[in-house]
Amino acid sequence: MPTFEERERSEEAKFKHDQELAFKVRNRRNKLFGLWVAREHLGLEGEAALAYAKDVVMADFEGPGDDDMLDKVKADLSARGIELSDHLLRKHLAECEAEAREQIRKE
Repeated sequence: MPTFEERERSEEAKFKHDQELAFKVRNRRNKLFGLWVAREHLGLEGEAALAYAKDVVMADFEGPGDDDMLDKVKADLSARGIELSDHLLRKHLAECEAEAREQIRKE
């Protein structure tokens, strides 16, 4: 029968694994979202689209939650005269999260 210390180490390892997985999913989600914005709305392709997606990922590190990243995207779209609703952006962000989870699950 496992001792308390063994169970505690097991729970700590599981927590660490879950946190690493959540970090990977969040970054993949943001990259997919950035690529969608770049390709579908800003008309970027190739290296320019990848660079924009990287900028979106980095914008998410400015503060907790998604608002910092979404504010960057909305500002970039607005600078080009493109208006997308918060609802549409958040809906697509959720779709990107589901896709990111699936991609990482398969890796």
